[in-house]
Amino acid sequence: MSRQSSRRHFIIGSAAGLAAASIATAAGAQTPGSKARVVGSEHRAIKRVGGETVNLYLWRKRTAAKPTRGVIVFSHGSSMAGTPVFDLQVPGKPQYSTMDWFARLGYDTWCLDFEGYGRSDKQRPINFDIANGADDLAAACDYIAKTTGESKHLHYGLSSGGLRAAVYAQRHPERVKRLALDAFVWTGKGSPTLEARRKRIADWRSTNRRPIDNAMVQSIFTRDHPGTADADVVDAFAKAILALDTTVPTGTYLDMTVNLPVVQPEKLDVPTLIMRGQFDGIASLPDLVEFFDRLPNPDKQFTVMPGIAHSSLHEKNVALVYHILHSFFSQPAPVYTGG
Repeated sequence: MSRQSSRRHFIIGSAAGLAAASIATAAGAQTPGSKARVVGSEHRAIKRVGGETVNLYLWRKRTAAKPTRGVIVFSHGSSMAGTPVFDLQVPGKPQYSTMDWFARLGYDTWCLDFEGYGRSDKQRPINFDIANGADDLAAACDYIAKTTGESKHLHYGLSSGGLRAAVYAQRHPERVKRLALDAFVWTGKGSPTLEARRKRIADWRSTNRRPIDNAMVQSIFTRDHPGTADADVVDAFAKAILALDTTVPTGTYLDMTVNLPVVQPEKLDVPTLIMRGQFDGIASLPDLVEFFDRLPNPDKQFTVMPGIAHSSLHEKNVALVYHILHSFFSQPAPVYTGG
């Protein structure tokens, strides 16, 4: 069996589903099949770069029943691989596996490790910037389409994962059903986090990779507004990240401090949701409002999430995030469009 088609399967027990049902009630969402087993499988997509072959790691989760709500592709940010973000397992708190949550709602969920991260190839001597990540999404979505039979996908991108997903959607609007951008940044104006990062531009330019450690992960949850996340969740998150990587690429940091904007809103003609945490220090509200105003597709939404900082899927108000995202992804098509 080829490396690209090989896969391993895993089963998640029903106890998590019982807890998920109670969280869904709190979020105001229904969770059909919440007792159903969730099946996980590993996949490999191939990206061709000139004469080189790049292997990309994909992780899929769904229930045994055929998914009915479509395919979600989750894109991670600058400092970690995909599974710690979207399939985080915290003892006693099953709600922090975003993939389990949406699988039980009837979605076919996928995440990837972008090149340079986690279980994907890391050997090329480059810094794996946002444009390269959009190339990864193209290869991954080709594989996902062939595997699922679904050619148009729902996309969620967190932080620089949103930039990668937006660039991909700009290039391939015909392949994107709906696009959710969380902790997104456009020009970087008014961003205290990026202003602090600019002091280290020389460091990011001097190497293709930067070190990460427990203190760095902890700082994600303290730099904007301490208290938005539980300590045990942050600890589990850090442990999962560092089990896969102790260094990560510098490309997205450079793009976000030197090369913004990398997305042109006028060319992003897909249904789009902008999600901003109340305390997020990456993107200022005026910056995002102007970006939103320039989006050409009338099917667009903007939401500010109260009590949330930068890493929304790992914070106390995660049920709110799920409710917003599921509502957008399951929105019915308009009967009248004005034509």
